[in-house]
Amino acid sequence: MTMLAPQAAAMTESEVVAEAERALADLAEVRKAVGRVIFGQESVVEQSLVAILAGGHALLVGVPGLAKTKLVETLGTTLGLDARRIQFTPDLMPSDIVGTEVLDQDESGRRSFRFVRGPVFAQLLMADEINRASPRTQSALLQAMQEYHVTVAGERYDLPAPFHVLATQNPLEQEGTYPLPEAQLDRFLMQVDVFYPDLAAERRILIETTGVADAKAEAVLTAERLRAIQALVRRMPVAESVVEAILALVRSARPGNDNAEADAHIAWGPGPRASQALMTCVRARALYDGRLAPSVDDVMALAEPILQHRMALNFAARAEGMSVRDVIGVLKRRAA
Repeated sequence: MTMLAPQAAAMTESEVVAEAERALADLAEVRKAVGRVIFGQESVVEQSLVAILAGGHALLVGVPGLAKTKLVETLGTTLGLDARRIQFTPDLMPSDIVGTEVLDQDESGRRSFRFVRGPVFAQLLMADEINRASPRTQSALLQAMQEYHVTVAGERYDLPAPFHVLATQNPLEQEGTYPLPEAQLDRFLMQVDVFYPDLAAERRILIETTGVADAKAEAVLTAERLRAIQALVRRMPVAESVVEAILALVRSARPGNDNAEADAHIAWGPGPRASQALMTCVRARALYDGRLAPSVDDVMALAEPILQHRMALNFAARAEGMSVRDVIGVLKRRAA
């Protein structure tokens, strides 16, 4: 079986295996630490951590009260990252995110501009209710999320490494909100849907969060260790069969590729960035799950969170009451 492993030449196979075993032990501790604070929501925790391990950003979509904010705060503490939070509101300005130049005057009376950094200069940025800010303010994150630096008054300012954006969005209240443009949605590696907890998890929430003391997150990793694990993820080998499964799935979601399902229901489909996201995330999911190489099952498991915000249904599909998840489900069944 052909295996593809870009950038793997710098380490021998035994060194990669040894490093992977260290990473597995560290990730097991991270999962335990998060589990002491976040009850249930295993899929949400997995997908959020996979997005971070893959070096990307995630959009958490769910109704209020499902611990989206608490999850992001917990991940920041557990992973040892410098975390900041921005509450997006309609009156928020781009300078409130990126920063601004202020005029200083020294003792001699000489004046000069000094750049005051905004909260975007963090290793983990939580953009709370991101769709409540205006498109102008939302666009302040575009350059940061893609190029990992910002430009103010013609000067480039690099963001700290690693840099991740975990944004939250409420799918119910649409009054007074501004839908994220397709270009910004595509910057998110995944859209993580947050659903209600099951009965056992909600029972535990009632018992353990309404007493005198609340469980607190503890640091398990450092930013440097996280970067080392992220580098390891990109060294993991990928079987040719997995690569073919990624290409087949992503291309089947584009109309005009001799796919009747796509032609009938999809207005526009995912671009090559979706294929890149799947290629990186299947490695991260395999490592998170304790495996040294991804499988086709990883591709199918990640299809929905990676594809759903990168495609749109046409009028006919919406008139039939179909959702993007329904269409992705059909594509997965045909690809399996």
